[in-house]
Amino acid sequence: MDRIVIIGGNPLHGTVRISGAKNATLPIIAASILTSGTTVLHNVPKLRDIANMTGLLEIMGATSSLKNHKLTINTDALTRHEAPYELVKTMRASVYVLGPLVTRFGRARVSLPGGCAWGPRPVDLHIKGIKALGANIDIEEGYIIASASRLHGTKIVFEISSVGATGNVMMAAVLAKGTTIIENAACEPEIVALTNFLVKMGANINGIGTRRLEIEGVDELSPVEETMIPDRIEAGTFLVACGIAGGDIIMENMQPQLFEAVIEKAREAGLSIEQGETGLRIQSTNRPNPVPIKTAPYPGFPTDMQAQWMAWMCQANGDCTITDTVFHDRFTHVAELLRLGASITMEGNTALVHGIEKLKGAPVMSTDLRASACLILAGLAAEGRTQVSRIYHIDRGFERIEEKLKGLGAEIWREEDINH
Repeated sequence: MDRIVIIGGNPLHGTVRISGAKNATLPIIAASILTSGTTVLHNVPKLRDIANMTGLLEIMGATSSLKNHKLTINTDALTRHEAPYELVKTMRASVYVLGPLVTRFGRARVSLPGGCAWGPRPVDLHIKGIKALGANIDIEEGYIIASASRLHGTKIVFEISSVGATGNVMMAAVLAKGTTIIENAACEPEIVALTNFLVKMGANINGIGTRRLEIEGVDELSPVEETMIPDRIEAGTFLVACGIAGGDIIMENMQPQLFEAVIEKAREAGLSIEQGETGLRIQSTNRPNPVPIKTAPYPGFPTDMQAQWMAWMCQANGDCTITDTVFHDRFTHVAELLRLGASITMEGNTALVHGIEKLKGAPVMSTDLRASACLILAGLAAEGRTQVSRIYHIDRGFERIEEKLKGLGAEIWREEDINH
């Protein structure tokens, strides 16, 4: 098992290229199940989650190849309709295959998902939505067993806006008979990317990017070629990295409009940000102003940036609160930041962060994907040596993060952790 080691104190300078969005690519890979033939995806990040999702399709009979960020998937021989526990346990997004399998083949056996260790994110909304479309669903020995001769359109009102459930139900509905209306649908950029991909395949969907989606089922779809949107969370992470370490960087291959809430808050914190169509220039010289954040569904401040923001605010010139309204228990990184000398107190789903002048390097352990990024960023500014263990989490969602940071001047490397 590897760990990442950082010697803090080096400002960042140079240019970094933002990778394709993991959270858009995963459901789009699942959507390739909806048709036979060859799907070609460009700007695909090389990540563990991508490998796991394509591996899942290969178990079902598909073939795939990822070279130079170009992913080719052929589903002509996809005949198995089961997503086994061995793969699904590693990644919650595996449940995305449920809707496509049921609507195209009439049956599916999908293990209940796993993934990050920071708390439960039940798939109840996925199951309720696909049931509402007419599928028979049972839970047996940890598996979702679904069947339907053909799904039928209906009206579905989500109790909460769920990205995963919106994507899964939408993929199920595109081949259903009749009209499906999804109220309180998620409208995150990753869902918009999936919707645009389905429309390109031949789906009939109205209301793209809104809380109300109307889907008129079609009889068949066709494979297409598409380019993945840039990863707004990776872009936000590098923006915060420049803030926490100081320096002057340029981010390329990204779309600033996808994470305007983060950019706005970063400007409040004192960053100088020059915005272009596909890039940003970020300059940072001082300790940040304390800027409170409260996470919310898009277009609000993303929950996937909460941990990274906290790492930055640990060295703010004052105190601020950080509240997560999306996932109330997503604070496993707090205990590790305390090991670096941070001053944080918790009250329910709100952290009160007392800014200090300097963090101090120490051994820390990541518990999930975004916590890993948080601890690496904290290490960029901490005095001395920080080593982050269990960094297999970071490989799920960030492509070569240590190489990208090293290219910007950080003293950072990956090494084998002989203690694990």
